[in-house]
Amino acid sequence: MIEVATQEGHGAQSVDRALRLLSLIGRHSVDGATLARIVTESGINRATARRLVLALIRSRLVEQDARSRRYFLGEESYVLGVLAQRRFGFLDCALESLTALSRASGDTSFASIRRGNASVCLHREEGAFPIRTHALLPGQRHPLGVGAGAMAMLAALPDDEIAAVLSANAVILAEEFPAYTPEAIAHDIAFARRNGFVLNPGRVLANSWAIGIAVRYPGGTIAGALSVAAIDSRLGEARQGELAQLLSAEAAKVERRLTERFRPPHADGAPNDDAAEPAYSNRTTTMKETRS
Repeated sequence: MIEVATQEGHGAQSVDRALRLLSLIGRHSVDGATLARIVTESGINRATARRLVLALIRSRLVEQDARSRRYFLGEESYVLGVLAQRRFGFLDCALESLTALSRASGDTSFASIRRGNASVCLHREEGAFPIRTHALLPGQRHPLGVGAGAMAMLAALPDDEIAAVLSANAVILAEEFPAYTPEAIAHDIAFARRNGFVLNPGRVLANSWAIGIAVRYPGGTIAGALSVAAIDSRLGEARQGELAQLLSAEAAKVERRLTERFRPPHADGAPNDDAAEPAYSNRTTTMKETRS
């Protein structure tokens, strides 16, 4: 019995490690991940990392580019992602709004989601303005609160949950994001709740500013965030207000699309047109009234 339990424990550990590597490779979806980077970021020794990556390749969850030798998510990961879209749906419902935001502003817009104590960028939509910010790329993961979209999601949480997230992220914030001191984070949260949108005044990259707003599922939980980033000279106080209005309008549209997607059907299978609108449809009021 002890031997069987030990074998099961080793098997579960291998699965956990393989899934951790899958997530890590996904964070480098644009340029791919080298084996050296996988080893460094995972903390797993080279031989074990190579063995686990080969297992992921056999399952078609990961593939290796023949020329660069870098690892990317494979076609089976794509299939699983498509199948999961119907259940979560945030990006599907946000793409049209990202296009509208970048067209109207000329700047770069983003869709991000929460994953535990982190924020992950799902999509980046370029605007027409020739000078662009490259502070955030699809697949990049930041601690929740780092960046406009990540801060929008953090600020929309109850105070006790915010405290738990910041406690869990304390080391990485201090080591990798020194501009995000406890005082700066408290200031950003207070600003968001006072003004109805988040402002990132170059805390990640000095000349890259951004504003963001959280988006919720019909049940009220955080679905993700929309944000717009630009060089600092394009985000003066007057334009912050203009972009906040654009973001607020598009966030409300995304929430309506999510409401339609997740609205329970009538008994005959037809959509329930009498379903109540979500209580968070007023974007500004929601952010200002978020409290534990």
